[in-house]
Amino acid sequence: MVENRGSGISAMLHAMREANLEPPRFDDRRASFKVTFHNHTLMTAEAISWLNQFSRFPLNDHQRLALVYLRQHSHIDNRDYRRLNRVDMMTAGQDLRNMVQTGLVEQIGFGRWTKYILKSPDVKIGDSGLKGDEEKIISYIVKHGSINNSECRKLLDVNGPRAYYLLKKLSEKGKLIAKKKGKGRRYVMP
Repeated sequence: MVENRGSGISAMLHAMREANLEPPRFDDRRASFKVTFHNHTLMTAEAISWLNQFSRFPLNDHQRLALVYLRQHSHIDNRDYRRLNRVDMMTAGQDLRNMVQTGLVEQIGFGRWTKYILKSPDVKIGDSGLKGDEEKIISYIVKHGSINNSECRKLLDVNGPRAYYLLKKLSEKGKLIAKKKGKGRRYVMP
């Protein structure tokens, strides 16, 4: 017997919010449906302490929550922002654009493929932080001689745009040199 047909997702979201856990991620692939539950809260005491470095920026609570989300994930998009903050598409878009204007996040892509990543190199992402990711890339190159985007994605468990961003930043800092262009591009130490 089914009770309250169609209420499962709403009940699930409500229970996750009440427990102060990150909202679940839904993945509909036509033939299957996957729900990922994260067993950690976003707003820990440590995360709030980390957010204090942004007190000089005119951010609303939704944007602050998005920064903490970005700290644990490689990127955020409009859908993630709406899911996280329970806002409409227009509000999410405006808030994300404002975060780009403050210089805290960088927009990658356009239209429905737009993603946002933390921009400032001194802003930590996850436990290892950006500097930790740079060290991992350099260590990999020392061990293997070079790295490409695909290897960087696997090494850091990030998406393609994030790997490209990190490799590009290391190149701009003079720590890496890009050999070749396009798909055959590999990065080596100078």
